[in-house]
Order: sequence, then structure tokens, then C-alpha cells
Amino acid sequence: MPTVADTLAALVAIDSVNPAYPTVGGAPGPGEGAVAAWVEAFLVERGIRTVVQPVLPGRANVVGVVPGRDAGRRVVLEAHMDTVSPVGMTIAPFAPRVVDGRLHGRGACDVKGGLAAMLQALADLAAGPPPPAEVVLAAVVDEEHAFRGVSRLVEHLRAAAAVVAEPTDLRIVTATKGVLRFRIHVHGRAAHTSKPWLGANAVVQAARVVLALDAFHATLATRGHALLGSATGTVSMIAGGVQINIVPEACTLAVDRRLLPAERAAAALDEYRRVLAAVEVLPGCRIEVEEPFLVDEALDTPADRPAVAAARAVAGSLGLDGEIVGVPYGSDASKFARAGIDSIVFGPGSIDQAHAADEFVDVAALETAREFYREWARVAGERGTP
Repeated sequence: MPTVADTLAALVAIDSVNPAYPTVGGAPGPGEGAVAAWVEAFLVERGIRTVVQPVLPGRANVVGVVPGRDAGRRVVLEAHMDTVSPVGMTIAPFAPRVVDGRLHGRGACDVKGGLAAMLQALADLAAGPPPPAEVVLAAVVDEEHAFRGVSRLVEHLRAAAAVVAEPTDLRIVTATKGVLRFRIHVHGRAAHTSKPWLGANAVVQAARVVLALDAFHATLATRGHALLGSATGTVSMIAGGVQINIVPEACTLAVDRRLLPAERAAAALDEYRRVLAAVEVLPGCRIEVEEPFLVDEALDTPADRPAVAAARAVAGSLGLDGEIVGVPYGSDASKFARAGIDSIVFGPGSIDQAHAADEFVDVAALETAREFYREWARVAGERGTP
């Protein structure tokens, strides 16, 4: 039987960079096709019923199912197969290697380590006596870009609980921030820079917008959550102008707003519109807010839910910290919650290593995660979970 590290090494060796991002050489990432085929083969070889669920052309979720004693109850283990770009990494991204007890490579931490542990946990369950409830493992696409894999998965899914693999340092996460991402377009009028008064400088207007947004973002520190801290907002990208001797007629800003559970994306966007309405507009300029290109509400699973109780019981049995925590990033878990499925986030590795130039995960944590996922599926699958 291969170890979790063996399974992870095989997964890391497969380039599954999301097509929204460039891979080595600059071409768009190949997507999850090859790693999905590997996951499917892993499941089939162990006699686990496997379903391939198309999501996008050439990109499909892979679902493994282990029957349980209670055919009317289901729990879910979920992890994504795509990774971010390897551009800028200081190690060979798809040549996994273990150094000082850490396995290095793109996706080792986010989140192929969690996927490998879940695959091995499902194999353990399939090889033993039937678990209390049906256990579903879902390896999904597109988490790193637009969440289309999990969105397709939950369309008709019914389950009692779900655990989503993300690097949480083996802590139980019940709250995650939501995200609102949108663009602001500033329109001006082009002119020759020898006569700038004939134009309307969109970059100068955009600078006023940035200052107004920065002041507004500072006020978000007053909005807090017990596990997540304060709401935040960032002007993260700016692009404008086409040539040094032309007054720029256009400038675009991108905004990333992290939402708390009490906030809603639509209301947050309305706030931005009010902030922008108060900005002094230069003659000949116009400010336009584009509809959001990514919206994900926050996760806030109550501490008394059975999925959480099961996680805390299993963590205690493994000698892990059973206290619940929150994290500032998002994950697929919020989509399960919106589908009416209680969800938590748990996995090996630290978010500090996710997307890093030298991404890695501790090998010992992989085996602990395997035990956690396996036992959580058993405990959460029981009716009347403590």
C-alpha cells in the first residue's frame, strides 16, 4: 500500500495548473484532465465506484463512492485538483522531492496534500467494514479561479456534512471570509501631451479614486468577527495609458473585498458605488463600476453543528487541537453551506506555503490528515453524532 507521500508525489508530478493562469513556458495551464485521469484510476484500481462528472470542456470532477450501512445518509470529503501558476517558483514545480521531512512541489500544500490524504482515507474505508453512512470523495476542478467544479457538484447533492481540504495546519476551520472582486473603469479623453488641456486624464482621475477607496478600506477595521477579525479591501491592480506622449483616455482598477459572515456582496458593492459617487470627477472624465466577476459569501458554520462536533471528537482522539478557528481566505466549503450542507475546512500544511515560490507540506502531517478524514467520515456518518 503506497503512503500518502507516495500518492502526493504522483499528483504533484502532474501539471494541473488552472487554464486561467500560465504554466512553465507561458502557455495557459493544461487544466485538471491528466490528474483527474490519475485519480479515477486510483479509485477504480481499489474497486471504488467512480463517477466522472463533466464541468467544462476537457475538465471534469471525479467522484468516488464507498457505500455505508445507512443508505439514506451521506458525508463528503472534497478537494480540488487544480493549482495556481508555477511561474516564479524557485524549485522545479513538477519534480516532487522530500527534504528534511517536507515534500516540495507545486500543489503539495494547496491542495494535493489534502487530496492525497483523502484518497488514502477513502481507500482505507473501502477496504474495511462498511462505514455508518455513504462516504463520497469529490476531486473537483476550477477552485483556484471561479469555483465551477464545486458549484456543479452541489447542484443536486444531498449530504449530512462535508469536510473540504485546505491547508489549515491541521486545525478545524468553521469560518472563512467571503470575497467580492470587481473592476472600476475610468474614462477620459485622449490628447497629445504637448497640449494636455485638450484631454481628460483618466490616470489622474483614477488616482483620486484610489485615494478615496484607500480611505474607505481603512474604515473596514471597525467591522469584526470573533474568528475572522476585520473585513478588508484592497485595490490590487491598475492599468492605464497606451503611450508616454498621449494623455490617457482609460484606466482600470481591480478591487478585492473580503467579506465577513454578516456582510453580503450586493450590499458591499452598493457601498463602493456610494464612495465613488462622492469622488470629485474631473471635467471630461467618467467613473464606471463593472458588475462583479467573482462573488463568494462567507462561511460561518455554528460550533454546535454535528459536523463540527465530529471534527472536534476526532481531533481530540488524535491529540490535535480541537478548538475551532477562522481563516481569511475562501474555499469550496462556502458552496456546500449554501447548498444546505454543514461544512468545515481541514487539512495538512500552512496557508503561508500555498502559492509560494517553494511550496511544501510536512510528510508527517499528511498521515495525520489521512487518519482525521477517515475517522471523521465514520463519526460524522453516525446519526445522532455528538
